[in-house]
Amino acid sequence: MQKITAAITSVGGYVPEYRLTNAILETMIDTNDEWIKSRTGVEERRILKGEGLATSDMCVPAVLELCKKRGILPEEIDCLIVATVTPDMIFPSTANILCDKIGAVNAWGFDLSAACSGFLFGLTTGSALVESGRYKKVVVVGADKMSAIVDYTDRTTCILFGDGAGAVLLEPSMDGMGVKDSLLKSDGSGKDFLYMKAGGSLKPASVETVLAKEHCIYQSGQHVFKAAVKGMADAAFDLLERNHLTGDDIAWLVPHQANKRIIDATANRMGLSQDKVMLNIQRYGNTTAATIPLCLWDWEKQLHKGDKIVLAAFGGGFTWGATLVEWAYDTAS
Repeated sequence: MQKITAAITSVGGYVPEYRLTNAILETMIDTNDEWIKSRTGVEERRILKGEGLATSDMCVPAVLELCKKRGILPEEIDCLIVATVTPDMIFPSTANILCDKIGAVNAWGFDLSAACSGFLFGLTTGSALVESGRYKKVVVVGADKMSAIVDYTDRTTCILFGDGAGAVLLEPSMDGMGVKDSLLKSDGSGKDFLYMKAGGSLKPASVETVLAKEHCIYQSGQHVFKAAVKGMADAAFDLLERNHLTGDDIAWLVPHQANKRIIDATANRMGLSQDKVMLNIQRYGNTTAATIPLCLWDWEKQLHKGDKIVLAAFGGGFTWGATLVEWAYDTAS
């Protein structure tokens, strides 16, 4: 019996219109454009503005674009996974809300929380559903409204993050294309270095937690940087080694857009030149679970059927990993 693989057959994305540039941040906090660019690579980030708008509102155009490009209707979607750490609300899930907003009346769905690695974890989960033979069309979305949990008086974090959503459609393939292998890791001892202090069952919201800004991102920069450089680079390298590949076999590295220095370290570990690395951190900043699918969205026309690409990420918690994908289609120009 021929093996079913899960192929990416369409990509959609969305970023808000408002651009929060480094020049604007200079008027808000003690920082400057050169300092931000030299340490992170970020020049501007997109911010979702408007009363009553949430993560699901960015997911809607991303998934609808994906459906339009593939020529399917939302009601044909079997399952919808949303990777996010900024859900619209604690419950119901953002996936549930999204299904309602787009008319995916035949889909079941759920949210997945793995911070910046969320899209990779969701992609592996969605692929398993397709490979089981039970589901034909699974949508995986990475989306975060990071501006909702950023403290814009904290210059160590507010320079990094932006808002956005990216999505892919997974369908069965019988020619071996699609998700080939994943190497995923997690280490809960990293929970003290990148997290949100309050808002969960451990420390429910109170007047005190709000006043102390404990519902915003907390990051110990040096701890996270060191762990991210090692984790992301090692996972990508080990994935290649496990599949008997070298950097010469890889068409593209699609890295999580957290920090240009982390991305460079990962490419170097894999033996890849910079012209094989997808970058959009300068335009969007760190959109957490959305960075990898937004890269695929930006570079889709440069991807060709049969291209071997490596997706790599590192996130709070800690979570990290790498996924090997063989691209399944050529994009019509």
